[in-house]
Amino acid sequence: MHPSSPRQNAIDAVTNYQGPVAALDGIEAPDVIFGSNVFNNATMKARLPQDVWEALQATIERSATLDRSVADAVAVAMKDWAIERGATHYAHVFYPLTGLTAEKHDSFLGVDGEGNAIIEFSGKALIQGEPDASSFPNGGLRETFEARGYTGWDVTSPSYIIENPSGNTLCIPTVFVSYTGDALDKKTPLLRSQQVLDTQARRVLALFGHDNPDHVTTFVGAEQEYFLIDRHFFLARPDLISSGRTLFGARPPKGQEFEDHYFGAIPERVLAFMYETERELWKLGIPAKTRHNEVAPGQFEIAPVFERANLANDHQQLLMATLRRVAAKHGMECMLHEKPFEGVNGSGKHVNFSFGNGVQGNLLNPGDTPHENAQFLVFCAAVIRAVGRHAGLLRSVVASAANDHRLGANEAPPAIISVFLGEQLMDVFDQIAKGGATESMGKGTLKIGVDTLPTLHSDPGDRNRTSPLAFTGNRFEFRAPGSSQSIAGPMVAINTAVAESLDYIATEIAAMLDSGTGLNDAVQNVLQAIVMDHGNVIFNGDSYSPEWKVEAESRGLPNLLTTPEALAEMDSPSSRELFAHYGVLSHRELHSRFEVYMHRYSLSITVEARSTLEIARTLLLPAATRYLGELASIATDLLKLGRRSDSPTLDLVANAVDDLSSAASDLAQLLETDSLDASIESARFCCQSLIPAMNAVRAAADLLEDNVADDLWPLPTYQEMLFIL
Repeated sequence: MHPSSPRQNAIDAVTNYQGPVAALDGIEAPDVIFGSNVFNNATMKARLPQDVWEALQATIERSATLDRSVADAVAVAMKDWAIERGATHYAHVFYPLTGLTAEKHDSFLGVDGEGNAIIEFSGKALIQGEPDASSFPNGGLRETFEARGYTGWDVTSPSYIIENPSGNTLCIPTVFVSYTGDALDKKTPLLRSQQVLDTQARRVLALFGHDNPDHVTTFVGAEQEYFLIDRHFFLARPDLISSGRTLFGARPPKGQEFEDHYFGAIPERVLAFMYETERELWKLGIPAKTRHNEVAPGQFEIAPVFERANLANDHQQLLMATLRRVAAKHGMECMLHEKPFEGVNGSGKHVNFSFGNGVQGNLLNPGDTPHENAQFLVFCAAVIRAVGRHAGLLRSVVASAANDHRLGANEAPPAIISVFLGEQLMDVFDQIAKGGATESMGKGTLKIGVDTLPTLHSDPGDRNRTSPLAFTGNRFEFRAPGSSQSIAGPMVAINTAVAESLDYIATEIAAMLDSGTGLNDAVQNVLQAIVMDHGNVIFNGDSYSPEWKVEAESRGLPNLLTTPEALAEMDSPSSRELFAHYGVLSHRELHSRFEVYMHRYSLSITVEARSTLEIARTLLLPAATRYLGELASIATDLLKLGRRSDSPTLDLVANAVDDLSSAASDLAQLLETDSLDASIESARFCCQSLIPAMNAVRAAADLLEDNVADDLWPLPTYQEMLFIL
């Protein structure tokens, strides 16, 4: 490799990297710093008058109307608290349909009638903001010239301080709606779906004898996978900069075949990054709990403790931003793309969820004998029915250009949405289908054969990492969401679909009770009907196997392999009816999301195609042509010396150069015809034409990478990016 090439410079910079040295003395314990930058309940209780605090809690816990005088008092206390922590500005933070976080900053500075500076922050400023909505995706909900949009304070998600070396900012989580009241964000439908789930879940609880049951909410713990590479490598890869994934790259001699990275010792540099990330998250009240190496080299995972779905979503957005920000401080790039490297595991965001409240607890906890816990079985059956009725919708809310690379590979569930229950629950539901459950498999004991080890108790069912939606003991794990995605979309779909099933269950049981049927018999009848009608989505086997695809088709389960196929389910009549009936998304709002996501898919593929063409023509073809020239020159010199001049390498490289040049020309021609609108036709063109053309360019380029002289190859290789850190 040429000693002054960008690639060699990147390698030199990585190998000579000296990370920031953090002193161990004085680092606070997690419980000391946890929530220190959050205007949480404890802080509010200490700073607000008792009556104001109680009124605010009624809004947070019981959805009581927020009085303006309460907002004024909260604003004053919040401002004083923020200024004490160095804040000069406040920002309404919202979550537009980009999937990212947006914010508008305003200073606390005001001017009185005499031109003097004053510090002010009113209840009006706390409750409502007005950012320009003209440049956010809206899917036809409004015209570009209709710029007005409103942010509204989400009382259920606490405000917090974001620290910056130059000054701090008070961040206020908000919803984002248009002038006409349409949801332009991901938070508004999430709050609506939570409200609908609460209503229907309490109907079911009332039937089981719970008088005036407490509010039911969804609790979520989202596991976040990500890759880390040195930032010098990242900046030397135009494809990573433009699209977040490598559009070229031959497989290295060693990948993840030895399975030696998973749960291995965390590299020192990465561990330093993790320590700082966790401290930043703890200060923001984000309960980061678990960290470890993931399967692929350079891949890692962080997981939090369960929280209410709305707060978990806000914290997920903060977590992704914090990962990126802290990684940069440590000279690394945190990549959240679902498949940044071909041939090794991609990254997901496993969304673990359950339903419950402070009185009845976790409603998906089966207890010691699931067959005796009718209430648990009802809520579990509601999830099964929701998947059975809306499998296509659940696939659509995890659809993206990036996630298409991951779904169906051996590190992710297939595009077929099914439910894994485990042996114990499967046995119980089999008994229900046959007339009633009378027993359930108990927990066993693991015999290890080492006297000094304690007795370990086995769970009644194993885990299934191949299933898109698996019951894991007291919750369901939705493994299909991609690592870069907001969890709001999946939770909106799950909450609403489960609410519909709880509505059905409550209505059916109530009707049977009114006709004189006993509660146990009514529950048995409803559960039996659900198992008979929707048991086809239950699959406890290997979802990776080819046989499952055949069986799933025979069961009538959709296998939506690509985003254009999947997104069509989002705008289907059944999805429109579901969301509109429960007031979660109107037909207009749902169709806008369909258009936004379809357009984003086409944009993503087109950007990748343009980047592929540029890199092929300006970096790879010149390098390969230079090497071809060297080989041809050597062959000519050998011929002059009377030596054999034929060279298999020369022929191989010459043919690959021709293939690369031809494939690049084909791709360029296709790009000239790309319309780039929000139509399904444009998305299908990208899927069926641009992607195969890009793959053809990559195939020729990757063959050249394996055969061109190493000193001429311009891009950092997989071996360097994945193993030099």
